Amino acid sequence: MENTKKKTLTINGHEVEIGSEKNLLEVIRRIGIEIPTFCYHSELSAYGACRLCLVEVEGRGIMASCSTAPEPGMKIHTDSKQLRAMRKINIELLLANHKRECPSCIRSYSCTLQNLARRLGVEEIRYKQITEFQPIDESSPSLTRDPNKCVLCGDCVRMCKEVQGIGAIDFTHRGSHSKVAPAFEANLGSVECINCGQCVQVCPTGALTPKQEREDVWRAIHDPNKVVVASIAPAVRVGIGEYFNLPPGENLAGKLVAALRLMGFDYVYDTTFAADMTIVEEAEEFLRRVQAGGPFPMFTSCCPGWVKYAETNFPELNANLSTCRSPQQMFGSIAKEVLPKILNVPRENIVVVSIMPCTAKKFEAKLDKFKTNGIQDVDHVITTAEVGTMIHSFGIHFAELEAEAFDMPLGFGTGAGVIFGTSGGVMEAALRYAAEKIGGKVPHAIEFPAVRGSERFKETEIQAGDKTLRIAVVNTLSEAKKIASEAAAGKSPYHFIEVMACPGGCVCGGGQPITNDRTSKIKRMSGLYKTDKNMQFQKSQDNPTVIECYEKYLDGRPNSHRAHELLHTAYENRDSVFDARYLVQKGSSPKCVSIAVCVTPASDEDHKAERVLNNMISLADALGVASRVDIEAAYAPASAAGRKAGEVMIGTVKLDGADTEAVKRVLTEELAKLS
Repeated sequence: MENTKKKTLTINGHEVEIGSEKNLLEVIRRIGIEIPTFCYHSELSAYGACRLCLVEVEGRGIMASCSTAPEPGMKIHTDSKQLRAMRKINIELLLANHKRECPSCIRSYSCTLQNLARRLGVEEIRYKQITEFQPIDESSPSLTRDPNKCVLCGDCVRMCKEVQGIGAIDFTHRGSHSKVAPAFEANLGSVECINCGQCVQVCPTGALTPKQEREDVWRAIHDPNKVVVASIAPAVRVGIGEYFNLPPGENLAGKLVAALRLMGFDYVYDTTFAADMTIVEEAEEFLRRVQAGGPFPMFTSCCPGWVKYAETNFPELNANLSTCRSPQQMFGSIAKEVLPKILNVPRENIVVVSIMPCTAKKFEAKLDKFKTNGIQDVDHVITTAEVGTMIHSFGIHFAELEAEAFDMPLGFGTGAGVIFGTSGGVMEAALRYAAEKIGGKVPHAIEFPAVRGSERFKETEIQAGDKTLRIAVVNTLSEAKKIASEAAAGKSPYHFIEVMACPGGCVCGGGQPITNDRTSKIKRMSGLYKTDKNMQFQKSQDNPTVIECYEKYLDGRPNSHRAHELLHTAYENRDSVFDARYLVQKGSSPKCVSIAVCVTPASDEDHKAERVLNNMISLADALGVASRVDIEAAYAPASAAGRKAGEVMIGTVKLDGADTEAVKRVLTEELAKLS
């Protein structure tokens, strides 16, 4: 009896057993009481900034439940006149500092601030509203940052730093001037943001949202000269229902097809067709590497967030990335190659609209390398939430729609293509292909449970014929950094590695409907595997429309010359410049040479960077060239592999700032070029 008492506490007069919860907030929510909060996410560290989750602990007073551990014998009150008044005042203060354009805000349907204001009965705001608004940052191709809607909860900062290991944004300034912004208040598009949109998923307001392309799509639909085709990604079908309050994880592809046709799309296709083609190309590439003995490990290339991260931080691994385009870009390329012939429509009149769970796909579609004669292969990318908004604005009762089938031939996919939307899915689809090809026979089991699940790191060994393949699957970029660092050092034991930037994969992408319910995300994953089981074919190599496409348009075989032109790509070194710079000393001449000194925050070498920065100022004075030199402090995030505090970049040449003679030589050469 004594042991039982030690494991219980009292909440509002009711005795509650303490489980594995790490704080009072989780205990209280477990018994069905929803304590309001902005800044708490179970996957992130406790921050305690919003002060909405306050509770009263007898003998201790008012405490933040998110940062207070449960202890036996505690007596807790979750609601009182005082607590209710404090929460209400906090909401009023947030609203007073918030740009209130709620009816037109993209987050109006899912804004935590609005919901809590209604819940707590905030009917008037007694504090003066700010009238000077900061400019909206539209520099990113994937995200919009509106600092006027930020409530300083820090969720985006912790997600970017703790889960993704990037640190592209952080708190700047102090007191009433505090804000969340990139280093030196640079634009989001100019720093190391990889466009994953996980900051969007945790932002409780509209301070961070996906870049909207809805109006561009409507214009294309309303243009009688355009043939507008949609391509629906696998993860969208198990996420779209949540926008309309339908059960998570339910495959609603048929309803979405019907809705898009009602809205005016001319043809609706399935990105799983291109996913199957990706597997055929990628698995064949892997088999060639197996036969040639490398280079290993081979990394998947379907996730544009991961690809940009690798190009920026591990350019030495570019040869290890699969040269295959992502399914989105394969679809765009094939669609604009094939549909003009099938539909008898000029290529320039075909508009390809990708419907994706991912915000990084917006960035990917706009890359110059994915253009043909100056025209993008994929014209527009809209997220799951964006298409939900479009359906709602059209007045469609989504839940009441009868399911319709995809158009052919680019609408036929297999189960292997469907599971692309979850962590481990790309690997499993590739193994279904490779195991059969290496072994020379159809394997008895085509499911690979060892690579499934939401764990951030999974590894296994697969026996294919006489080959033993070592496999790894990772999601989140903080986990990817570990495995990429190992590969860059030449110490990777793996043959094939799948990387997805988002936790759990595309089903939890930055463009999906926002939810804090972890079970919803698990149900999305389960929904894809359930769909896989119900598909006519479960292996990419069995897709008859893909086989036909190779025969008609791709020289009859995978990895052919034509296939490489349309389905493959190359990578660039994005590590050639630092991400954000702050001008320390500006030269007076019209033309100046830039000397940038790398400053890496939270580094043991901070003092070295400071010394080098001062030395550059002194060196410019000593050489008599201070008027012709701009000296900058350059920010390089902690995730940047190989970047060191005190490193100097003069023009495009990187040097060790401690090597004064080398700095003098390069500076002299660069100045001579301006003469």
